[in-house]
Amino acid sequence: MRAVLIIIGIILVAAGIWIILGNGSYQQTDTLLQVGTAKITATHDKAIPAWVGIAGIVVGGVLAIGGFLRKS
Repeated sequence: MRAVLIIIGIILVAAGIWIILGNGSYQQTDTLLQVGTAKITATHDKAIPAWVGIAGIVVGGVLAIGGFLRKS
């Protein structure tokens, strides 16, 4: 259990740093026009908000420190 906490914590910290550096994004597809079965869509790349990266760093740090301090 101790090793699992440390590994998950390190992964969350790394993902948080990756998001903070501006590399995290997702795609959102919007329907612009639909007539019958014909449809016009637009896909936009949106950045993941910085607060998600900060939360990942904080939670990951707490998990990693908790794993290091936990006694077997």
